[in-house]
Amino acid sequence: MKAATTHGARRTIASSLGESSMTGTSGGMDYSPVAMMPDVKVIKIGGQSILDRGRSAVFPILDEIVAAKAKGHKVLVNCGGGTRARHIYSIANDLDMPTGLLAALGGYVPRQNARMVQMLLAKHGGVFMLHDDFEKLPVYFSMGCIPVMTGMPPFGYWEKPSAKGQIPAHRTDAGVFLSAEVLGAKRAIFVKDEDGLYTDDPKKNPKATHIKRISASELLKADLPDLVIERIVIEYLNRAQSCSELQIVNGLKKGQLTRALEGEDVGTIIHKG
Repeated sequence: MKAATTHGARRTIASSLGESSMTGTSGGMDYSPVAMMPDVKVIKIGGQSILDRGRSAVFPILDEIVAAKAKGHKVLVNCGGGTRARHIYSIANDLDMPTGLLAALGGYVPRQNARMVQMLLAKHGGVFMLHDDFEKLPVYFSMGCIPVMTGMPPFGYWEKPSAKGQIPAHRTDAGVFLSAEVLGAKRAIFVKDEDGLYTDDPKKNPKATHIKRISASELLKADLPDLVIERIVIEYLNRAQSCSELQIVNGLKKGQLTRALEGEDVGTIIHKG
């Protein structure tokens, strides 16, 4: 009969986290992340605000992007979903689908929009990019391309439960911010159909006033009834290591995007703090 054996010592690999449970309340590791491509201009073309309007709104914006590329700017174009995404959210919500499924379904529409935008930019080097191709960005830029991708983050079925209701909290605005953050870009630019952030929806309330510059903390504290950008992005901004500013510009006003790409503080700036 074999003698009873005792369990050996837990095996670890010597590292700063080797003995960590990873679930404690300590603040984690201090770090200063490498800014991989801080010179990239990360922009989002709004779905309902711009793309759903068709050529009269879309073509002038693409002209500005092409002109920016000619000046040497590296522009990563992200696309929103718009009305069609809202429609599928509405149907899936009525059918009591879980949030993860809504995120997966809603992700198809901005991808369709990205494919259309890529084809419109094809003769200027437009290339459609999947999430798995993100690491190829340096190659695309070195070849003179304009990468185009969906703004939707790749959470899909694994989307986090929303604080209220079933609509995914992380939609295309969140994906654009997260792309800017991982690339090390200081600012993410959102092309909408308004001059930026207002105290209320200016389409519904003509007395709403424009907010030129505001901190994330001030904006969250104000608890405005309507925001031009997904609330989760404002919440994440104060955690950011690289992307410390969000800029919202009016794509329907010729030249505003160009000025933003040149670093001018047009529209609204929401900053970390």
